[in-house]
Amino acid sequence: MDLSIPEEYRQLQADLGSFIDRELRPLEEEHLDPEEDEIPVELAHRVRRRAAELGFYAADFPEDLGGSGLPALGMVLLRETAWSSGSRLAAFATYGPEGPTGVLLAGTDEQKKRYLTPLITAEKSMCFALTEPHAGSDAQNIKTRARKDGEEWVLNGTKHFITNGKHADFALVFAANDPEKKAQGGITAFIVEKDTPGFAVGRAQRGMVDGEAQFELVFDDCRVPEENVLGGPENVGMGFYAAMQFLAMGRLSIAAMCNGIAQFAFDAGLRYAKDREAFDRPIGKNQYVQGHIVESLIRLKAAKLMTYECAWKYDQGDPVVQESSIVKLYASEMVNDVVDRMIQVHGGMGWMRELPLERLYRFVRIFTLVEGTSEIQRYIIAKTLGL
Repeated sequence: MDLSIPEEYRQLQADLGSFIDRELRPLEEEHLDPEEDEIPVELAHRVRRRAAELGFYAADFPEDLGGSGLPALGMVLLRETAWSSGSRLAAFATYGPEGPTGVLLAGTDEQKKRYLTPLITAEKSMCFALTEPHAGSDAQNIKTRARKDGEEWVLNGTKHFITNGKHADFALVFAANDPEKKAQGGITAFIVEKDTPGFAVGRAQRGMVDGEAQFELVFDDCRVPEENVLGGPENVGMGFYAAMQFLAMGRLSIAAMCNGIAQFAFDAGLRYAKDREAFDRPIGKNQYVQGHIVESLIRLKAAKLMTYECAWKYDQGDPVVQESSIVKLYASEMVNDVVDRMIQVHGGMGWMRELPLERLYRFVRIFTLVEGTSEIQRYIIAKTLGL
């Protein structure tokens, strides 16, 4: 195996790092309170649009749609660079749930032009509406219903925990057109624009981090034209299959984010262990502190290597169902462990809002839940082993 990172990817990482230092850190100093979680929505949009102009935001999407055709390994490295910088605005330099999704690549040419291209250029944003109050991990048992009425579909149901639900220009909504069939032809994906009658944003749902909330989305006799079926009318019932096709890249993205955050936390802990003195010597001379540092390095290095390998296999066209679940599971649990250890290295200072570790400690807890919980990842891995 060739484990070297191609020079063009290293240059992309360097260019992104320069953008963060040159433009994002000054913006952060001017607009953000380091002890508060909230980031103004318009500031996040501004960063996304600028990152799109520079070719970072959705670089892995096809060139004919506005991307750069960057392979998965290159995008993984860009995400890792952004999240390891420590800049809170750098999180918006590559797309998240509000940005383009590979699921839309299953759309018609007209749908790609109308919905996907503006996402890639960050002119618009979307939300991915799959999760429901009684269907999280068991997504094929969604209760939102889609009923055909002439040349329209009528949607009824509620989604929740929807990131960017309040601000999205449109939602990609999954609804059961034939509940008995479930994932086997019974779930359809619909593109629903925000001003569609019968589509409303419900209550805000706030979590451990006091930033942007998640939202409920409510569909009450929401009428959607049949041309807004993802992939066109002939793709009725194929929505769940389309979503599952792109889970591997989503899990890779989560792993890259986790690796970046863990790198930032590790670097902070290592510096502190060398600089902080107690009992007339640096605390890094103490074996217990060394243990936290070394164990974190080992787990971080392992996570990065398995993430890079999974991305490389994805780029070769290999099936990576098992690998993507492994890297998401391992990296998400690793980052929680590393941030926890680095707070321990910092002692009381690590717990204070004066440093970013306290905020990261709350933030990283979500990673073992999104894109499939740790338990679901173990279940998937077991199935790939024939169990």
